[in-house]
Amino acid sequence: MEMSVGQVAKRAVVKVSTLHFYEQKGLIQSWRNTGNQRRYDRSVLRRIAVIKMAQKLGMSLQEITLALSHLPKDNAPTEEEWRVMANVWKLQLDERINRLQTLRDELDECIGCGCLSINKCRLRNPQDILAQTGKGAVLWENSDLT
Repeated sequence: MEMSVGQVAKRAVVKVSTLHFYEQKGLIQSWRNTGNQRRYDRSVLRRIAVIKMAQKLGMSLQEITLALSHLPKDNAPTEEEWRVMANVWKLQLDERINRLQTLRDELDECIGCGCLSINKCRLRNPQDILAQTGKGAVLWENSDLT
């Protein structure tokens, strides 16, 4: 069953501009009818639900795009295809949880340090790597440590 962009937006509880954005990023696809209006297959609703859920889990659009690239675009994926994707995401989430737990457990040592270039900072500056870039405050947002 084909659906208009407005119908999909209403059913998926997203803005039409969000659908256009998802389509531009290759996350979903549509076609044009004879009146040059966008039409979507009903299976797009499931893809949008997965995209929204993945975003709530903190997955980046790049991670979501990569995962969905292995799934069919013109029909709903099989249960096994969803399971494979979910297993990959579970591993990624476990890794993210482990990193966050490490950050939480070592946060006491970081509070008040200020410069993030001392050798004691195990969170942002293991083995005082940033000391090689200079003294004082060091911009770590653009470094390989982030």
